[in-house]
Amino acid sequence: MAKRDYYEVLGLAKGASDQDIKKAYRKMAKKYHPDVNSDEGAEEKFKEVNEAYEVLSDSQKKATYDQFGHAGLDGQGQGFGGGQGFSDFGGFEDIFGSFFGGGFGGGQSRASTGPQKGNDRFMQMRVDFMDAVFGKTEEISLEVDEQCSECLGSGAKSKDDIETCETCHGSGRVVTQQRTAFGVFQSESVCPTCHGTGKTIKNKCPKCHGSGHEHKRVKLDIKIPAGIQSGQQIRISNKGEKGVNGGPNGDLYIEILVAPHKSFVRDGNDIRISVPISNIDAVLGTELDIPTVYGDVSLKIPAGTQSGTKFRLKGKGVKSTRGYQGDQYVEVKVEIPKKLSKQEKELYAKLRDTGKYESPFDKFKKAFK
Repeated sequence: MAKRDYYEVLGLAKGASDQDIKKAYRKMAKKYHPDVNSDEGAEEKFKEVNEAYEVLSDSQKKATYDQFGHAGLDGQGQGFGGGQGFSDFGGFEDIFGSFFGGGFGGGQSRASTGPQKGNDRFMQMRVDFMDAVFGKTEEISLEVDEQCSECLGSGAKSKDDIETCETCHGSGRVVTQQRTAFGVFQSESVCPTCHGTGKTIKNKCPKCHGSGHEHKRVKLDIKIPAGIQSGQQIRISNKGEKGVNGGPNGDLYIEILVAPHKSFVRDGNDIRISVPISNIDAVLGTELDIPTVYGDVSLKIPAGTQSGTKFRLKGKGVKSTRGYQGDQYVEVKVEIPKKLSKQEKELYAKLRDTGKYESPFDKFKKAFK
């Protein structure tokens, strides 16, 4: 089968710039990468995208392709991972970085010596059903490493005490070479002097002793908004893990777990409740005071109500965090008495023996005649 035009594969016009090629490749690789797309044919499209990018990101191959097409590349070994395109643009590691925040294995492909925000923290908080409906403020105690108020995270006594690391010359990385019988092997690692920061401190901050942070136990007032549901999160800024190289703390995310109620069941912004009634009230009708989260509400039960019938109390549900007001649905359960007094048995028997009473089963049997 003939190969598709490489520009067409990446959704580009002929003569696209290097930046456009890189941008289109990132987009297409993300779309068809086997780790994120399990559709049939996605893997083949991913290989096709990589082959197109390998050629178009290499200036020499691109020039040959623009002039001679696929025929001009025969014998050059184009294919996934075979050319220089990936090293020119960051390539495969760069794509994994855009998926997972780093290079292979989830780490950073190159150390950054600038300020970096700390990782986020996660915790759970259980709240009462009614507190989730109406909201409340809950106090929690938390241990956190906050940025030093004296050095503002630098770890130095003053700005003049921060110097460029002489070992790595500010890169935060060192390269070592090792000669073996198979040749020279080169490896790169974090600078042992500055530990990847690219800087050294001549005189440390007297308050934090050079760490840039102060370990504290703090009390926080967590405002739980009215209408919050189980699984929703509350974000508290700067209460996550400490930053790196003077960067800010990450954030704290609190997942709310709402405790169940003994009678009310929440369904989105609606509330559901089951109410038992006697067979006499179901036959003759009655009026009941139905519990809601806002107090009792009168509900008229019409005569002849069947078990399982649902009634709607408009506006008696939960008001969502966005202002939408739900309803309450009341399901009646008709209960048949298991024990009757002598007088009650006589009354039921009298009703059945009047000759005018037709049982539901009698009506059912008529359909077979």
